[in-house]
Amino acid sequence: MTQNANYPLTLTDSARAVFHRIVQVGQATRPMLSSELDFSKPTMSAAITELSNLGLVQPTGTTQGATGRTATLYGLGQEVGYVIGVDAGVTQVRAIAQTLDGTILAEVEKSLPPAGRLTRDTGKAVQEVLQQLRQSDSTANRPLRAISLAVPVIVSENHPELASGLEEIKASIGDIEGVEIVLENNVNCAAIAELDFGAAKGRQSFAFLQIGVNIGLGLIHEGRLFRGANGAAGEVTRLPFPWGKNVRPQPRGLENYISSLSLMERVKEDWKDAGPAPENARELFQLAEEGSKAALRHVQKHAHDIGLVAASAVGICDPGLIVLGGGVGQNKLLVPIVEEVVADLAWPTEVITTELPVNGTVLGASQLAMRRAVRMLTGNEHLPHSN
Repeated sequence: MTQNANYPLTLTDSARAVFHRIVQVGQATRPMLSSELDFSKPTMSAAITELSNLGLVQPTGTTQGATGRTATLYGLGQEVGYVIGVDAGVTQVRAIAQTLDGTILAEVEKSLPPAGRLTRDTGKAVQEVLQQLRQSDSTANRPLRAISLAVPVIVSENHPELASGLEEIKASIGDIEGVEIVLENNVNCAAIAELDFGAAKGRQSFAFLQIGVNIGLGLIHEGRLFRGANGAAGEVTRLPFPWGKNVRPQPRGLENYISSLSLMERVKEDWKDAGPAPENARELFQLAEEGSKAALRHVQKHAHDIGLVAASAVGICDPGLIVLGGGVGQNKLLVPIVEEVVADLAWPTEVITTELPVNGTVLGASQLAMRRAVRMLTGNEHLPHSN
């Protein structure tokens, strides 16, 4: 089987079910799979043989059961290949290569000059990290099946003009024969990661509110990503701001005000403490935790402002849960005030902070790539939360 074979593959229903189950659990024995899928021994044997002949599964070891008998473990075969997830951010590019069972083969990061948007440097960095991962020893002799990019812009088929700088990123990838390319908004990818691995795992509806250099909202509804008619659902940056008599709302005015850069400008202009003003948001929150009254005052004010954004989301979407993330949003000091503001202006809603590390967005991107790869291989989707 080669990377240029025709896809999707023609698989029997039993083989497809076995393949999907191995993708989910990583490895399993025939008796385990027969029990879980309620397949007879002949059906299971035929399914394993079919998948083995295609290189989709292979023996990975043995295990001893309760009766002392040894059984062969089956995992994904080399021909299944791997996927790459990329977080093309405004300050750095992160990327991971994973097999379809979630095993990480390689990771790479590359810092970018501060720009606040997608640039030619972003495209160049994406090109470099993809090249590094594809040339890694761990991906050698494995076919690349899909690449998913998380980007800080609206990804819309109907209105491509909404995605400034996206063409640079597309050009950096080019056309790779046999490889599916998936583009998705970065906050949507972060929401998918929260759904699959994070604080919202097992929840059918929630909103992921990112607060950092940029802001954004990812919405999960009935276990699936909600993108809206144009792929722009959750674009809280487009909420009119500011409101007031004789004041005209400005495009992206809310993001400009809520961003960590604007927060720190206000902090430095109004710092009333004996010590020097913090240089960044991380230092501000650290000082607040240590008891600095000046720092705590700014943190509480910012938490109130974030609560206003969250209350807008609750009033419109009623997500039932808001997960705060991003460089600023992940700070637990924000939670009680955000919850209070939301309850006061909308109705009581659970608010928590992300449990994922800084690579949550790239994990979400990789999840999308894995789903696309499974769909490409089998013509079916093994996970319910596809893009």
